[in-house]
Amino acid sequence: MYFDEYYLILVVPTLLLSIWAQIMVKSTFAKYSKIRCSRNITGQDAAALLMRVNNIRDVRIEAVGGSLTDHYDPAAKVLRLSQPVYNQPSIAAVGVAAHETGHAIQHALSWGPLALRSTLVPAANIGSSFGPWLAVAGIFFSLPILINIGIILFGAAVLFYVVTLPVEFNASARAIAILRDNNVLNGEELRGVKKVLTAAALTYVASALTALMSFLRLILLSRRRR
Repeated sequence: MYFDEYYLILVVPTLLLSIWAQIMVKSTFAKYSKIRCSRNITGQDAAALLMRVNNIRDVRIEAVGGSLTDHYDPAAKVLRLSQPVYNQPSIAAVGVAAHETGHAIQHALSWGPLALRSTLVPAANIGSSFGPWLAVAGIFFSLPILINIGIILFGAAVLFYVVTLPVEFNASARAIAILRDNNVLNGEELRGVKKVLTAAALTYVASALTALMSFLRLILLSRRRR
């Protein structure tokens, strides 16, 4: 029986980290969703305020189903906020809405890392779906060209995950700065927002580490096979 020690040593720890990060973000969001902000503004109100402050007038704000499904769509110029964020006046709602508005601000400024991430999306989708399978097939059938193609394709997905980190960190930094500078939240509330956004950031760190370790595993397997 073939035993893949690289998967056990490299990938499994990052998968466990991902599970822990998901638990943390859900529990932290749930905790601060129960705490009403002093100004009694909803996530939708906060997003609208931040866009007015940054003179962004061409982005719509819409409610979307689910929980923690919030995202900014740069192609449609739509900020979609989940129901627990859109119409709730909680610290968690304001923090998440402000973070997603941070992406709209990045887009309005043509911020380089966001543009790069958007460019990488098609290659990342193909790479993550087919790259590992092609590499493993190449290793199994001893076809170096298939191995190389698979590793290159998956490398594009890994690059996407890595570029995502500064994009997400910057969106959170912008959100916190604007909330602070415009007195949207007080000091204690801002500390709550930071905890929510830090927990969310951990999920992106875990995803990037999983992708990097999976990429390294493929390289090590291909070298051992050769």
